[in-house]
Amino acid sequence: MSIIKFFNNSAKTAFSFEILPPMKGSNFSKVCSIIDKLRDFDPKYINITTHHSENVYKEAPDGTLRKVNIRKRPGTVAIAAAIQNKYKIPAVPHIICKGFSKEETEYALIDLQYLGVSDLLLLRGDANKLEKDPANVGKCHEHTTELITQVNQFNQGIDLDGNRFDPPETPFSYGVACYPEKHEEAPNMASDMAFLKQKIASGAEYAVTQMFFDNRKYFDFVAQCRQEGITVPIIPGIKPIVLLDQLTVLPKVFRSEIPEALALELRKCKTDADAKAVGVEWTTMQCRELIRAGVPSLHFYTLLATDSVRQIAQAIY
Repeated sequence: MSIIKFFNNSAKTAFSFEILPPMKGSNFSKVCSIIDKLRDFDPKYINITTHHSENVYKEAPDGTLRKVNIRKRPGTVAIAAAIQNKYKIPAVPHIICKGFSKEETEYALIDLQYLGVSDLLLLRGDANKLEKDPANVGKCHEHTTELITQVNQFNQGIDLDGNRFDPPETPFSYGVACYPEKHEEAPNMASDMAFLKQKIASGAEYAVTQMFFDNRKYFDFVAQCRQEGITVPIIPGIKPIVLLDQLTVLPKVFRSEIPEALALELRKCKTDADAKAVGVEWTTMQCRELIRAGVPSLHFYTLLATDSVRQIAQAIY
């Protein structure tokens, strides 16, 4: 069953989560260690992030610095297939624009089709660590809407060159990202909403939010979406705070506002363990309210937070 069919046919709030591929050189057991801690709560799907290559500087034997291009977390396609094979849980790999050519995207779609992975999350991706290369102009998609067009054409059996091929037996179903507190590059919320409407009109079947810590932000955003005629499921993305410095880091990196009530409690914390306990309590409260509101799924971002997510899931499911 595709993710959207599950949303449309379930009356209960699902549990789902997102993981990162392990660092290059690590094995699949790193992924399994996370899933094994959370599988008791019947996850309906698991997202796997995708990471482009980036330039880093490495010290040569003579002490000079050498710029090299590496992909720190490869393997998204293979991990998605391995998860479905081992755990029989639908996997949702991220397909991103930035750092991947249109041709690489086509090959990824071909591989995913053969592997029986048919749910995707289509994203622009983080461009902050990418260096501009004039030689790459036109090789990659600039926006998610362009990526959506490529996936739609693939579903219709049309490749990048316009050639016809046998369309996938199970067409790809996909969701997109959305931002209750506005994307950092959007000039205003109205503009951001217009782009979301465009992505939905082009075929996105649901949207997953950036993390938020104030449920009112989510409820207001959903109400605005409905007023704009957006009827697809809006999945709340949830991130429990686990470190003291996240009080300032998360608003800076993800543009997610920390409510003053939560900030006050975090300022009282002396250690990361204290902050983690506050994060679990706050997020549990968030999730209970969201479940009462009938959200389709709670989607947890597990980076550094697997143990916290397990505690929260134990309390609410």
